[in-house]
Amino acid sequence: MQTLLVLHDLLRWLILLFGFWAVISAISGMASKREYTAGDSRSNFFYMLSMDIQLLIGLILYFTNGWFESLKHIGASMKDPMVRFFTIEHELMMIIAWILVHAGRVSVKKATTSQAKFKKSLLFFGIALLLILIAIPWPFREAVARPWFRWF
Repeated sequence: MQTLLVLHDLLRWLILLFGFWAVISAISGMASKREYTAGDSRSNFFYMLSMDIQLLIGLILYFTNGWFESLKHIGASMKDPMVRFFTIEHELMMIIAWILVHAGRVSVKKATTSQAKFKKSLLFFGIALLLILIAIPWPFREAVARPWFRWF
């Protein structure tokens, strides 16, 4: 289980890297009015792929670390900020971000002009990135703090 926790933690940094790459690519494409390229598509593909792997690892951790069991005592779980965060808030925001990344990828593929592709990229991937940043248990968040890097 420790190996999955370390992978889940390290993959967060890849997701942030790919997320910022996709958002910056969209902003620069809109600002320069350039054509949508294979590199732009690659950025959001890697964002989506890393999110898929992270979701799979996250679901395994959720169902094997006892967080799912906390739902049986939902009243008590909601009173504890850490349990509430890891039982509901983290999962819900991350799944919404995952959906936004997938919906964004499909929407970008269906767009007909480069500017439309960049706008859709910025909208979907930007909101997803914002949700991810909010849902990460950063070390400076008192009730739910986790280390910057988790090691074996």
